[in-house]
Amino acid sequence: MRRFLFATVVLLLGLGGAHAVGQSSLKASEREIHKSFEAKIPRDRIIGVEEFRRVYEDVMKGKRSAYLIDVRSHPEFYAFHIEGTDHIPSGHVYSIPRKIPDPNAEIYVFCRTGYRAKYVAGFLYEFGYKNVWVYEDGVRGWARAGLPFVNRLAGKFKIIELTSRLSKREKSFRIREFHPY
Repeated sequence: MRRFLFATVVLLLGLGGAHAVGQSSLKASEREIHKSFEAKIPRDRIIGVEEFRRVYEDVMKGKRSAYLIDVRSHPEFYAFHIEGTDHIPSGHVYSIPRKIPDPNAEIYVFCRTGYRAKYVAGFLYEFGYKNVWVYEDGVRGWARAGLPFVNRLAGKFKIIELTSRLSKREKSFRIREFHPY
């Protein structure tokens, strides 16, 4: 019986270590892939909140024709978004060539922090688009600048406090896609 318990403990510890090594390897691989997508984006095509705000205002006033694409998930977009922007979740990047057939179209891509936006922009450059910009500050930068958001329930509003602290309950979820709270 002791040998069985000892063997079980050794096996479990070994599997736990293998998981950690595999996870570390996956994280390193993901970082390398992200860097390869980011490298496809010309440095002068990565902009901050002030430049994006100018573009946004020109588009909203009809002075400029451009696509402003929020690539966050559906729940993130429905919670709040920048009024008048388009929405194509990053996982649906494959649908953009059907929706925007012109490879010279002016396209601005953003998400919460800029990370997913760089993936999508990299794909768009791979697809053959030539005029893709990344708004790297994302909705967090928009909120920090005191600029407004909208949603169906609250209408127009500003976020007055940003925090990255999550409650113990929120931290208990490993995957929250389409989870309402």
